[in-house]
Amino acid sequence: MKTFFRFLLLIITSLIYSGVFAQELKSYQVYDKDREPIDFAEWMSELSNYDVVLFGEHHNNSIIHWLQLKTTEALYEKVGDKLILGAEMFERDNQKILDRYLKNEIDSKELAKEARLWPNFATDYKPLLDFSKANGLPFIAANIPRRYASLVAKNGLDTLRKFPRKEARYMAKMPIKVDTLTPGYSEMLKMMGEHVPSNPMDFVAAQAVKDATMAESIRKASNRRHLFLHFNGDYHSKEYGGIYWYLANRKKRWKIAVISIAEASDKELSLPEDFVPTEFNLVVPEDMTKTY
Repeated sequence: MKTFFRFLLLIITSLIYSGVFAQELKSYQVYDKDREPIDFAEWMSELSNYDVVLFGEHHNNSIIHWLQLKTTEALYEKVGDKLILGAEMFERDNQKILDRYLKNEIDSKELAKEARLWPNFATDYKPLLDFSKANGLPFIAANIPRRYASLVAKNGLDTLRKFPRKEARYMAKMPIKVDTLTPGYSEMLKMMGEHVPSNPMDFVAAQAVKDATMAESIRKASNRRHLFLHFNGDYHSKEYGGIYWYLANRKKRWKIAVISIAEASDKELSLPEDFVPTEFNLVVPEDMTKTY
């Protein structure tokens, strides 16, 4: 009898656990431009047909960083050495030291001494760099050095005209058009309101010079025979603004995909109704633990 009751208790406990406590927890969901969910295999198959992929991210989200690595691995399987990687997180004047690391001429300790690495480099960006190194792929330091962007924020875009050619190569070629109707820039102006002590347009110009420089870096490093996979903060490409805007205005025949990011609190990770979709839209849990 005791054995029977133990068996019965086991069954009841199992049913309660499976029916009440156990739920499928999604770590992410991808939607296409029509807001239809797609799986990873379909996503990768479609991405492999583009010339440029702008992979937006929230810098402190581990799921997104993991998916960036998995995307890199999957696209390499499809296009091989036609894959080029690049990122906002590395600045143009660090390209030589980056190349030395890729060629195994220096180790990660030396790279950390010589390059300006982000605080989460070791966990979030080093795996991408190491994949490039292991497979002989180029990795482009795409961004303008932050010291120049800071000068623009303080003194305006024209301050970049004073630098000699040696330094000018680290930034997009002047003149750089700044269109406040570009998605993201008008939002930036609204967010700043009256909290900016100097000219708000200088702060927008600082963002624009980053976007224009990254777009130029992509153009110079690639062509339609390659697939350039670029990693950047979501704000730099969402709603077809930022980097996309500068690329599309110069390379109208390039096929460019934007991966945008949203957060959701429901277990299905639904795409928010007010979200402006791009080619691919990655939804992650709102309560995902932040990496830093």
